[in-house]
Amino acid sequence: MAEYTSILIERKQRVAIVTLNRPRELNALNFQLVAELATALEELDRDEAIGCIVLTGAGEKAFAAGADIKEMADKTPIEMMIGGFESWERIRRIHTPTIAAVNGYALGGGCELALHCDIIMASDNARFGQPEIQLGVIPGAGGTQRLARTLGKYRTMEMVLTGSTVSAKELEGLGLVNHVVPQAELLNETLKLADKIASQAPIAARLAKEAVLAAFDTSLQDGLEIERKNFFLLFSTKDMREGMQAFIEKRKANFQGK
Repeated sequence: MAEYTSILIERKQRVAIVTLNRPRELNALNFQLVAELATALEELDRDEAIGCIVLTGAGEKAFAAGADIKEMADKTPIEMMIGGFESWERIRRIHTPTIAAVNGYALGGGCELALHCDIIMASDNARFGQPEIQLGVIPGAGGTQRLARTLGKYRTMEMVLTGSTVSAKELEGLGLVNHVVPQAELLNETLKLADKIASQAPIAARLAKEAVLAAFDTSLQDGLEIERKNFFLLFSTKDMREGMQAFIEKRKANFQGK
């Protein structure tokens, strides 16, 4: 595992916890942090011992309060283009299921980072927003697209055009946040969910994630085809034999990722 200066990595059996670790800057996402995060997630993605990745922020004030504005303020378009934005695409391509544990503010790039994850858990004091319009720009790491695909046109337009923040509880009701829990219980509750996901057959979990994500990128017919192919493919795995035999024998399956 590489050494990192802006993130922390902890392993709890089959779950990895990746913590954004710039608490004095409210975990603002500078180019270095995002690049480190992409590299760490890729390393964990290759690790067969990890079945789920939890992403959270250091401290109680913020998951990530946005991009590092001081770093970007004097950049040119070309400098922004070559400055590390490909790291976001690397994060998008992670196959292992990911859960965002959002503590406090998730603004701008922080909100977009949470939206890159497969499941979002949030503390009861968490707030989400895309305030870029107040800086004279717009979301640049998928915020307009991922919000619109979840919240629809009108709610997304309000968030993006006003830059206002929205509570985790409201977004839970709109389907963007899975569960809202007290701040003190956030990590423990997230780890319970992560442990459950990590206990599933690893290949099936990855192919299930791929099939669900296909629903956002393809037509219904193409998405159904991907689902069917992944379903059929899993019948070549030892875990499928083990899972069905365990069901027949009324015992817990012992999945091996094979």
